[in-house]
Amino acid sequence: MTLAEGAAGPGSGVRGMPTWDMVAVTVRRLAPGERLDGMDGAIWALVLDGDARLETTAGAEGLHTGDAFYVDARSTYRLVALTPAEVAVGTLRAVPPLPSPLVARDFAGNNRGIAELVRICPLDPRHGQPLFAASYGGLIQAAMALVLDASARQGADPRLTELVSLLDAHPGRPWTVEGMARVAHLSRSSLGERFRRELGRSPAQVLREVRMRHARELLAGTNRPVEQIAFTVGYGSAAAFSRAFSADHGSSPQAWRSCPGPAQQPEADAAGQCGGGPDD
Repeated sequence: MTLAEGAAGPGSGVRGMPTWDMVAVTVRRLAPGERLDGMDGAIWALVLDGDARLETTAGAEGLHTGDAFYVDARSTYRLVALTPAEVAVGTLRAVPPLPSPLVARDFAGNNRGIAELVRICPLDPRHGQPLFAASYGGLIQAAMALVLDASARQGADPRLTELVSLLDAHPGRPWTVEGMARVAHLSRSSLGERFRRELGRSPAQVLREVRMRHARELLAGTNRPVEQIAFTVGYGSAAAFSRAFSADHGSSPQAWRSCPGPAQQPEADAAGQCGGGPDD
């Protein structure tokens, strides 16, 4: 079992992995030397035409027509066009833990239907189509999961696989780093080292990401009070949950629920139509 297969939970998509939370997909045209960087959050991008170079702390990789890549929200990156280039850029609010950067060579050649969908049917966040967005994210995620299985996830740490699966299945448990270490039969320092090596983040960060994803699913898909959702995803009070959620999303849980995700409707938010209000 890989981490991709182990991270199961409500709203799970392909092979037990939660569906990618895709916000938008836009097509950008870059002149030679023009750069793409500084975007907030995780991104997935597909080079529709031309050549480019992806620069991250892990090094530089040449990209050509048909190549795709994923970079998480904590990775510093820069995409530099080497020739006139056309790049489809998808912004993601959250994804299950993945290696970053993750490059998929000849993604378009191996997934012609998805590549054409991306080219001719961009995803506009202003139209507020959550089901369409989920399907969009699920298709791209399924294709990228093959890359994980083929290369990036080879030799995945089985102890982390089982632990991440358990976190995702029971986000409401009173997890501590010490408790996670006991479950994995590791010392706290060894657990932290393995998480950083495998996932590029700490155990506490992964736990928070899992809880926030479950929280978004409950806020969007149920009428449960915010306080109940807070306890369900492992927070001791609505206030603690609201602080954590607001730090990650820029608005309170209730405001996010009222305006199907302010990140999805920036114009409405800027106009004050979806301002943050008091929680339930």
